[in-house]
Amino acid sequence: MELGILSDTHGYFHPDLVNVLDGVDAIVHAGDVGDLSILDGLATLAPVHAVYGNVDDADTRRRLPERERFTFGGLSVWVEHIAGRPGRWQANMGKRLAEDPPNIFICGHSHILRIERVAELDNMLFVNPGAAGRQGFHQKKTCLRLKVKDGKASNVDVIHLDASPRAAAPSSQTDA
Repeated sequence: MELGILSDTHGYFHPDLVNVLDGVDAIVHAGDVGDLSILDGLATLAPVHAVYGNVDDADTRRRLPERERFTFGGLSVWVEHIAGRPGRWQANMGKRLAEDPPNIFICGHSHILRIERVAELDNMLFVNPGAAGRQGFHQKKTCLRLKVKDGKASNVDVIHLDASPRAAAPSSQTDA
């Protein structure tokens, strides 16, 4: 199974998303959607799990939760837009995660791509996909494809959306 992961589109649906997310079993958008049409476009590719972010308007906040937990391929997944990062969690985030750590925690907001295991939280996989939109300080637009096999996250493909030709293949890989 594969999970497509992105965040911080800020109202921009990158045309390469159709190719790079083709064939995933589900998609996670970790907030700052910017325009609900982004989610509609993603939903044509696979079922979408999404949360709202700090730039999202009232309509988006009515449609989306602030955080979401679900199961994917036998793994517990928690999605929340603003969370910080391991060792530098936002207020109470570390405590909340410690109370019931998921197998995979996905957040956005920072526009900084980061993937790491967090030993003190039952070896939880922390994932921030960077940013897929045009707004922000990030140098590259990124999203991820996370492979799940036998109830374990087995690999994460990092995709640079402006790579050519048409971002058809991942530009780098990181073992999960």
